[in-house]
Amino acid sequence: MERIPVVILCGGRGTRMGQETESIPKPMVRIGGDRPILWHIMKGFAASGFREFVLCLGYKGDVIRSYFLNYRAFNSDFTVTSGSDAGIVLHDACEEDWRVTLAETGPNSMTGARIKRIERHIEDSSLFMLTYGDGVSDIDLRSLLAFHRAHGKAATVTGVRPPVRFGQLRSEGDIVREFLEKPLHVTAGPYINGGFFVLQREVLNRLTEDPACVFERGPLQSLARDGELVVYRHDGFWQCMDTVRDLETLSEAWESGNAPWRRWN
Repeated sequence: MERIPVVILCGGRGTRMGQETESIPKPMVRIGGDRPILWHIMKGFAASGFREFVLCLGYKGDVIRSYFLNYRAFNSDFTVTSGSDAGIVLHDACEEDWRVTLAETGPNSMTGARIKRIERHIEDSSLFMLTYGDGVSDIDLRSLLAFHRAHGKAATVTGVRPPVRFGQLRSEGDIVREFLEKPLHVTAGPYINGGFFVLQREVLNRLTEDPACVFERGPLQSLARDGELVVYRHDGFWQCMDTVRDLETLSEAWESGNAPWRRWN
């Protein structure tokens, strides 16, 4: 798994996040004011043994470039010495065992074009993982990969049930016995695209570098028509970060120490 690349879409504008994304791309919005959601996503994959990442950059991609160029300094205490003995000493330096490729895929490209434009960075792989830079889950990524390999089709999409948005109550007759305010672990409704894919390399042939190419439209629809798209059902935790309200939900969970997506030490 260490050699299977994980492609992460990081180029969107995140317009529904308001002021949060005026100066930074959405994947760099910090959960609980701590680490960017992109870091949380990558830590989740790394905890399952994935070490190769390809980030599809677009809107304000330089912010992500700066973060990884200075990753050790951003995640460590350090001492700077000036003068004749100038230098930097990192204290308890973070040593993530990652290989990260940052690829410019265009400021206005849609998802399909972004994926196609990083094809040369995954040329040695027969398959790759794909996800969005704004969602976290407690999905078992090893099981997802094993499921994909077992069915032999070109693509696997993870189906998730969206979290409930409102408080729930349990009653006996007209008497309410329990009230839960927006329970984090409760999901409802039909399965939706949860954004964790496994794709055979051949899927790239269905994409183009045309900025208007949307992965979720023509390409995924054609895979479905051809019987090459299989769903992996995940009934556990999943949460995207589309709005400030979603950010607040994730931040509250992280700060409370009850973050279901944290599967690393």
